[in-house]
Amino acid sequence: MLYSWHREYSVRWYLDGFSDAIVSNTVPPEQRVEAILSWMRSEPSRATAANPDTLRKRDPETTLTYHQLLNVCGTATNAFLNLARSSDLRVRRLLLLTPDRQTKHVVAEVLIDERWVIVDPTYRLIMKDARGHYLTRKDLQDPVLFSQATGAVQNYPHEYTYDQFAHVRLARLPLEGLHMRPLLDRVYPGWDEVVDWSLLLERESFFYLVLTVSATLFFLLLRALLAWYADSRLRIPRFHLRKHAVRAGAAFFSAPEIKQ
Repeated sequence: MLYSWHREYSVRWYLDGFSDAIVSNTVPPEQRVEAILSWMRSEPSRATAANPDTLRKRDPETTLTYHQLLNVCGTATNAFLNLARSSDLRVRRLLLLTPDRQTKHVVAEVLIDERWVIVDPTYRLIMKDARGHYLTRKDLQDPVLFSQATGAVQNYPHEYTYDQFAHVRLARLPLEGLHMRPLLDRVYPGWDEVVDWSLLLERESFFYLVLTVSATLFFLLLRALLAWYADSRLRIPRFHLRKHAVRAGAAFFSAPEIKQ
């Protein structure tokens, strides 16, 4: 757990320094978004991997370093989200889906003026209409507004529509076979928007931190339950480690009694 905490702290420290070099946190949110997109468009000092498939795509340092990853929708969006969070922006990942619920594109949502505005990091684009108004995913379901927002980008795929979307794909989890999404939608509508699932599923260091903390709490609770059961039900004398450690410490550090 200590290693996971240290790793996540190191990643956050790295991202804070990286984002501070790109944009000030004191400027309005829309200017921070534009500054990050501008860096993604023009930053020249990027590495090139001979085999991009070997890169760690869930490592923020890697996604910000290699230009191949900044040109793929999933990792480009991860890079944008990591920098945006470090710039004190509220952001989340949005998956655009095909009719059979396969991911066709990945974009980001940024909270600006209490509206979740769409940003496409792959094309370095913040969605606006012809009058310069920022657009949400609901706005972009209108073909006219979609055309206005993407018209300036050459060869922007028209199939990247917003008719079907999700914030998290349960297919990445072992729960998909249990058809958890319909159940969760009935029990807690909007569950996938309440939590920033992209931080948990796409940042490796944070995932392992949450996993180790959860496992530690689980085993501590299990130990307490077993101890209660042994004391209250089975009446089995237990080895109390803390009590013996205190006695051993007292015996070790106290001055020995010399009998005359």
